Order: sequence, then C-alpha cells, then structure tokens
Amino acid sequence: MKNKKTLVLGASTKPDRYAYKVIELLVEKGHSFLAIGQNSGEVAGIKIQTKAIPLKNIDTITLYLNPLRQRDYYNYIVESKPKRVIFNPGTENPEFYQLLQLNSIEVEVACSLMLLTTNQY
Repeated sequence: MKNKKTLVLGASTKPDRYAYKVIELLVEKGHSFLAIGQNSGEVAGIKIQTKAIPLKNIDTITLYLNPLRQRDYYNYIVESKPKRVIFNPGTENPEFYQLLQLNSIEVEVACSLMLLTTNQY
C-alpha cells in the first residue's frame, strides 16, 4: 500500500493544522506523496507546491480545502484519476461526491490522520 502515491491538497506549513500533521505522519509511515498548498514552504523535508502540478499514478487525494475552495480543483482532481478522494472533517461536499462518483472515483468521508494512525490508510 505504501508505494501508492498520495496528494495532500490544502497542505499547510502551520504546525497546528491537520494538513501539516498528516504530512508528518505520511513521512513517518513511509508513504510517497506530493503536497499542494496556498503558500510554498516545507514540512518534514517535503516541499509544498503552490500550483496544480501534473499528476501521474495518484492513488489517493486527501483534501484539506473547504468546499468553496475545492471548486477550483474539480477538473484537476477528476483528470488526475485517483482511486479515491478522502474528505477530511470540514471538507464535506455532496456536490463534489457526485462528480467523483460519476467518474468512478471512490469517495471516502474520513480523517486521514485517524486512518494513518490506525493503519487503515
């Protein structure tokens, strides 16, 4: 499972943010991933990109963007063809669930931190 790539969308360099904590945990657990956020920076040695970079072979996208900010990424996410998108607490978006499901992308409403901590990621 660990060789399956993740995208953290809404990454943050602020240590009190869940997006920051999930990056630390992904590094600790040895997962390969990319991070895109509003501000560039680095977390646990991982560079945060500020632009939507081309994606290949993405298994999971874990969202840390509110539903309004997600709209800018609808096409980007669908075109990336991930296996699943995890909607973390505060990112729930039924409109987007439908679009993803229409494109055969699994929707998971969960907390990535909990999934990683309990080895269910």
